[in-house]
Amino acid sequence: MGCPVAGVLHGPDRPTRYHSRIDTRSRAAVLGRPRPTDLPALAITQFPLKLAARRMIAPTVAHLSFTRDDGQPLDFIPGQFIQIHFEYADGTATKRSYSLATIHDHAMGPGEAVDVAVSYVPGGAATALFEGMEIGDTVQATGPFGRFCLMPQDTNRRYLLIGTGTGVTPYRAMLPLLEKAIAERGVEVVLLMGARTPAELLYGDDFRAFADAHPNFRFVPCFSRELPADPHPDVRHGYVQQFLGEFAPGEGDIAYLCGNPDMVDAAFEALKGVGLPVPLIRREKYVSSK
Repeated sequence: MGCPVAGVLHGPDRPTRYHSRIDTRSRAAVLGRPRPTDLPALAITQFPLKLAARRMIAPTVAHLSFTRDDGQPLDFIPGQFIQIHFEYADGTATKRSYSLATIHDHAMGPGEAVDVAVSYVPGGAATALFEGMEIGDTVQATGPFGRFCLMPQDTNRRYLLIGTGTGVTPYRAMLPLLEKAIAERGVEVVLLMGARTPAELLYGDDFRAFADAHPNFRFVPCFSRELPADPHPDVRHGYVQQFLGEFAPGEGDIAYLCGNPDMVDAAFEALKGVGLPVPLIRREKYVSSK
């Protein structure tokens, strides 16, 4: 996490996370701007989100854009998530958590949209909710929450970002802060991103464009099943954890792990095995249930 927190679970249809909200002083420090006065209430008070846009970015993943429908801003630190509140068919209250994927380099104002990536799961309650929504419909939400963030006190030489599936959404939101870190302190960044096929690679165009524009950022897609027809030289065939040796962290490097629990566990053990201290491994697991 932004500060290491173990045992964090989150899923594409039923994400559940067991970490606390980053406090507002840290929010201001991370983004280098005044602290929004309404942020403390966001963690405990539900607010309406209106669906502004929807598009499929993979066969079973939707990119959804929402705006707050109460005239207030929804600001967040890249790496944080929101919770969507709704009811099962029997009226039982439930909620799901979704990492915010919005690329932004400023304090979000009223009416500005935030983005999430939602994996559609057959028979999933949240899947039914989102598939049934029309543009302009609203849902209730809380947040932002979470500490899976870049920290302003970081002095590392390199970030090693590892993600699978919708676990790459926090990294998309982090791009402006990574750009700032590259410019201000010459940090290097390697993003190892896992997918089964090219069609399931989320936000690949965004990451490739960022890598092309920033020599210190290396984007390494890892495909476990099918390779692209004309693969980039940085494309790999296999699982992300298979290539940790190629990009083994050095002293003081910081690693982020996000996505499939098996991948997170395997990568965590591998990174410990090569001597990376546990406090420098920030992780978040995504698990799915109906």
